[in-house]
Amino acid sequence: MAETLKQIEAIPATYPTVTPFNREGYTDADVVPDADQIWQRIEAYTAHRYTSRQVIWTVEGEGDWTPPLTPATITDAKKWESGAWVAVTLPDGPYGLCLPSDGPYRITATVGGGTVPAAVSEAFKRLHEYTRGINDSFKNETALLGDGGGAVVRNWTGKAMELSGAGDLLRNYRRV
Repeated sequence: MAETLKQIEAIPATYPTVTPFNREGYTDADVVPDADQIWQRIEAYTAHRYTSRQVIWTVEGEGDWTPPLTPATITDAKKWESGAWVAVTLPDGPYGLCLPSDGPYRITATVGGGTVPAAVSEAFKRLHEYTRGINDSFKNETALLGDGGGAVVRNWTGKAMELSGAGDLLRNYRRV
């Protein structure tokens, strides 16, 4: 069975644009979460990508292999033979690509694209608003961060995906 040993995913040039909730009462002085950071958290949680970037996988083993990120277009495949990477053509199998021998293989793909589904946009908005609320709640307690107070902030932000409700909306897009 083929197994993914390593994944190198490039950071995309841009992330999708989703307009967060517009809440009255916020000023320019309020701490607003960076949209790229919100997208990075969503992408760490899901297997779907909505902006194009290159990904390189190192795969070992014989058998079927499916890219762990979607949508993926394979652009190059190489097999390690006699101390060098040699170009190979991998046939399609019933469950993805068919790796005919043990390898290892280096598979390069362009990943990402398409329209952001409504559920993912809503998850972005919820996670953005939740993070904005945490930042606002703890902005005056920065002096405590060096004295152990940072653990409170880290606990709240570490559970943001769950507590914001974004995780429930992203369930169909989860990594498997």
